[in-house]
Amino acid sequence: MSVVLPGATLGVVGGGQLGRMFVHAAQSMGYFTAVLDPDADSPAGRVSHHHIHTDYADVDGLARLAGLADAVTTEFENVPAPSLEHLAVARPVAPAAQAVAIAQDRIREKAHFVACGVECAPYAVIESEAQLAAVPADLLPGILKTARLGYDGKGQRRVSTRAELESAWADASGVPCVLEKLLGLDFECSVIVARGADGQMVNFPAQRNLHRDGILAVTEVHPRSMPEATARRAVSAARSVAEGLGYVGVLCVEFFVLGDGRLVVNEMAPRPHNSGHWTLDGSDVSQFELQVRTLAGLPLNPPRQHSVAIMLNLLGDLWFVDGDTPEPPRWADVLALPGTHLHLYGKTEARRGRKMGHLNITGEDIDAVRSTADFAAALLGLPIPLSE
Repeated sequence: MSVVLPGATLGVVGGGQLGRMFVHAAQSMGYFTAVLDPDADSPAGRVSHHHIHTDYADVDGLARLAGLADAVTTEFENVPAPSLEHLAVARPVAPAAQAVAIAQDRIREKAHFVACGVECAPYAVIESEAQLAAVPADLLPGILKTARLGYDGKGQRRVSTRAELESAWADASGVPCVLEKLLGLDFECSVIVARGADGQMVNFPAQRNLHRDGILAVTEVHPRSMPEATARRAVSAARSVAEGLGYVGVLCVEFFVLGDGRLVVNEMAPRPHNSGHWTLDGSDVSQFELQVRTLAGLPLNPPRQHSVAIMLNLLGDLWFVDGDTPEPPRWADVLALPGTHLHLYGKTEARRGRKMGHLNITGEDIDAVRSTADFAAALLGLPIPLSE
């Protein structure tokens, strides 16, 4: 992969908030940018030099993107893999279509984890009535997950009995699914790695995550967020997953930490991730700059965390704390707190459950940052305490 120097144009398929932050990072480094997204008002498209308003599979739109951009990335894993294959005929594409296709399918994803020697929760593939009938009893209770198009808790259902499993699979219209054994979790964590085409790989520290209703709510990154041995195992496993894919780009691997201390992999995202948003203010290099560097073939310097960091995910619900009429949250009060950094995504309409932005809180002292984060959460109407 040749080096694409500043002054060239970098393209991104997908116009959401992750694309917007990629565009900002690329522009700060001197690149022009082009976004392909069907939404004429997409957050990334509104700040990019070029915005192609077409479907992700539109051949003419893909040709226009290839004509504008010297290299192309993606901002979400559900971009059709054939579209990335189409682009790769004309331009360097990272991550590659094959890696994205594996991440799009839980069955292939779990097979990849197993091949890399990374432990998964016990599971069974269900693609037929025969496989449904053959599910071992010791996998119940479990979580039935559709193999494709599941994210933020969507396409998932907890089942305790075989009857509930059969009903849930029927409700999913019998599409391919994975049943995972329900395990006793202590907490969840993730690791973000960046790997170049030359095989060079760097990573951020392991991050402790708290989810509510299947959506990431809080990320903490500091020496007390998890045992050091757990963090080391998570980093090693994430790097193995990236290496096994021959991956190029930024990759997030999510894990469950069990009550007995064991670490099992949950899933991967072939892109920057919500849990890495703290890097915008708590590290000398953000995950989005690393995305630019991997795409452009630039050197990857190991990122250095310079501050204790906590990230709060901001959903549209915060605009409706006092009723059904949207009202702006108390930004001025929040920003009066030390070490607060507000990132809103340029979305013109707040809706419940919609990701509108995030708040990073940074500082030198862990307890002080935690206290500030709790205070900010109270001002915004978020559930507290933040950690469990």
